[in-house]
Formats: sequence, C-alpha cells, structure tokens
Amino acid sequence: MVPVFGYYVGYTWVDWALLVVLYFASGLGITVGYHRLVAHRSFECRPWVKVALLIAGGWALENSACKWAADHVRHHVRCDEEEDPYNATRGFWHSHVLWIFYKTPPDLREKYEAPFRKDPVTMWQHRNYALILLSGLALPFAVGATYGGWKSGLGCFLLAGVARMFMVLNSTFCINSVCHLWGEQPHTSTDSSRDNWLVSLVTLGEGYHNYHHAHQRDYRNGPRWYNFDPSKWFIFGLSLTGLAWNLCRIEPERIRYQA
Repeated sequence: MVPVFGYYVGYTWVDWALLVVLYFASGLGITVGYHRLVAHRSFECRPWVKVALLIAGGWALENSACKWAADHVRHHVRCDEEEDPYNATRGFWHSHVLWIFYKTPPDLREKYEAPFRKDPVTMWQHRNYALILLSGLALPFAVGATYGGWKSGLGCFLLAGVARMFMVLNSTFCINSVCHLWGEQPHTSTDSSRDNWLVSLVTLGEGYHNYHHAHQRDYRNGPRWYNFDPSKWFIFGLSLTGLAWNLCRIEPERIRYQA
C-alpha cells in the first residue's frame, strides 16, 4: 500500500519531513525511554520528561514499556538460554521477528514485570498503551490533512505512520538478531552479544551491544566520544538543562578492551 500510493499519488515534503521527525521521536522513545530509563535505570529525569519519552516509545508499536522492559531484562538475565525471548541460538529469524509470536508463560511474565509495575508513570503508559499507539497514527493523518486535505492526510498516515512504524520496528529487531550474530566482542565473550556500528546508524546508538551487555546500566551504549550514539547525546543534553540527573557511567579504567 505504501509504495502503491507513492507511485500513483506521490508523497509531499510534509510526509517525508514528518517521517524523519517521528522516526527520531519514536526511536528515542524506545532507546532512551523504554531501554535506558525504564529497563536499566541508567538515569533519572523529571516526570513530564518520562511521560513524553514513553508516549513517543508507544508510537513505535513495540508494546508497553512495562512489557518491553520485562522481556528485555529477561534477555539479559537468560541470554542465549531457553528463557531468552530473543534467543539468537535459535537462528536469525527467530531472534529478529518470530519471537513475538511466542507467548510468555504467566509465571515468567509476573516475575519480570513485577519491578516495573511499581512505577506509576510506567503503569499509566501501560494502561493507556492502545490510545497512545493510535495517536501515533492519528497525528500524521491530522498533519497531512491540515496541509493538503484528506488525500494528503492519507499519504502522511501511510508514510509517517505505517511505514515509519515498520522501519523503527525492524531497526530495533536488528539489535536482537544482527547484534547477536555479526560483529566484534571487545568487552565480553560470556554471551553472543556483539558490537555492530552499522546497526547503530539506524538504531540511534544501540548497535554497541557487546558493550551494553558488559555494562548494562551505563547510559551510553557507545562509550567513546566518536561512537555514533545519539541516545547518549540526548540524555547528556537533558542533564545539562537539569531535566535528567544521576547518569550512570562506567569509568574508563574499568572498561576492558581486548587486543
């Protein structure tokens, strides 16, 4: 539908601009909000900042922050084992996308979700996830329709809504699959995690996955200044304005680099 509409009708500059804006917004909602803030508590921030991040993360179609974080923590605790939801030892397609079709046993869901159910903001987002998700589709339609009528609204809905969600989903899935199959292991070899800088280009810095597995609470995935990690820059920027604090950072002398 997306390419068909583009071929026969075409997309406006508004559609493309909003695609980029919402890709970054929903991507940061996942990397900064779901991942580094909720799942790993890598930093603290003002409540309204957390609300904004979890709304943006909800636009990515990756479930509520509570469920996402529970799966992610289980991945770290049981990496490459049977309980690992993204278990890379079961092959690329399982770790990339097929894992979403497997239902989590109730006891595991209860065990790993319990810590996140104590947070009121996370649970507010969990209860309102469906509405937040729909707003991520309604927003581009409304912007497009305001710009050029219902046809432009449909185009913006398809490109900045549907296609953007598809792109963010698959870029995130690459962390579970590509970053456990191809890349380097300079920080730890206790599991299959790997650093893959190419993945960082589309995941806003999440491709330094081997470092992340070695130092899970560090607010940076790319620890060096030259590592492409927009998410760490965003968090650091929040700290400069007083909107975030207690940034967890592993001291350089504790980082082990292999020859």
